[in-house]
Amino acid sequence: MSSVRQPITDSDPRVMAGFLAEYTTVDDLVRAAERVRDAGYQNWDCHSPFPVHGLDRAMGIKYTKLPIFILCCGLTGLATAVVLQWWMNAVDYPYLISGKPIYSFPANVPIIFELTVLFTAFGTLFGLLGFNKLPQWRHATFSSERFRRATQDRFFISVESNDPKFDREKTRTLLAGTNPSAIEELED
Repeated sequence: MSSVRQPITDSDPRVMAGFLAEYTTVDDLVRAAERVRDAGYQNWDCHSPFPVHGLDRAMGIKYTKLPIFILCCGLTGLATAVVLQWWMNAVDYPYLISGKPIYSFPANVPIIFELTVLFTAFGTLFGLLGFNKLPQWRHATFSSERFRRATQDRFFISVESNDPKFDREKTRTLLAGTNPSAIEELED
């Protein structure tokens, strides 16, 4: 199936963005998430008013690569500080003062610490935004009146139409088989 979003009908200019299935209990949401995961969908998400234990496992969410990225940023900051100070003090402009060594590691520790923290902080911020595909200014679920209850007492699964496995009838049938209280077509 193409990842291009399809018109809702041939004569209708609106574009279908996916489906939104509503559930009334946490257990229903977790079971539905397992079914959608097992069906092989990739562009879908669960929405809940509070954290649900076991939902990550039910969705098949893998371990994040963010800590490894942050570690690499910190090590890059450390290496940058050491090499930069060594180059400036020992190679580019060696300056002997009172018989002290040209490059003294203890004198450079504050800058090493600061650059390590700086690179780690920027890596955390930009890595978090990048891995989560943020900022996302608009999503089709935000236009749903039903979705407003996602912050109060309802649970939702949204399946996007740009998913490689998305087929209008098969996806609706799959979601209907999870016993939702309602299924809504989302428009873009």
